[in-house]
Amino acid sequence: MTERTPVLEFRQVNTHYGPAHILKDIDIEVYAGEIVCLLGGNASGKTTTLKTVLGMVIPSSGDVLLDGEIVSDWSTSKRVERGVSMVPENRRLFKRMTVKENLEIGGFLRKDKENLEGDMERIFELFPRVKERLGQKAGTLSGGEQQMVAVGRALMARPKVLLMDEPSMGLAPILVAQNFEIIQQINEAGTTVFVVEQNANMALSIADRGYVLQTGQIVLADTAKGLLANPQMRQAYLGEVD
Repeated sequence: MTERTPVLEFRQVNTHYGPAHILKDIDIEVYAGEIVCLLGGNASGKTTTLKTVLGMVIPSSGDVLLDGEIVSDWSTSKRVERGVSMVPENRRLFKRMTVKENLEIGGFLRKDKENLEGDMERIFELFPRVKERLGQKAGTLSGGEQQMVAVGRALMARPKVLLMDEPSMGLAPILVAQNFEIIQQINEAGTTVFVVEQNANMALSIADRGYVLQTGQIVLADTAKGLLANPQMRQAYLGEVD
């Protein structure tokens, strides 16, 4: 039986900001079709991990691979072209541009322009509200609507791996639940998802597997079920005390 190649992989990745050692010997594997979550508190290195996937931070040692190919020295735009797309923390939409213009930017680097319209229609199926707001300035939308547009914009790149940075950040609990349902729908439609999140319970409720990052080191790695049942995990991240 041939071994599957991860669609995204970190091999012994170390990163530094000046003298500060941020990520320490990180090993992560994400396989096609999975939802994998990276959990941890503030300043644990979660966002640095995403920036390293995108090439915004270059490892001081170790490798980042996409589909088995080392991409550590690739530009961010080349990585996006090859199938990595991100929904950033706090959405980061172009607020003075319309919803439609924001979505179009998502497909900017694609060579197959003839398929963009069909992909936009699929986004409208996923988010009917977005279709209703197409001509509206993105900055006038509610937080929940902005999140839909941010996800739609990332999907317009037709990613192999969708990165999500703190998708629950700043949203009301009901919207957080909706948001995670949407992540599941995207995954069921065939997109691999790597989600960085502080809300461990919510992330593990939809993930296949998870990693726990603490001060730049992976301290736990298991199936979502295994992490939910882990006493160390329950105490430190799920707000439960024995």
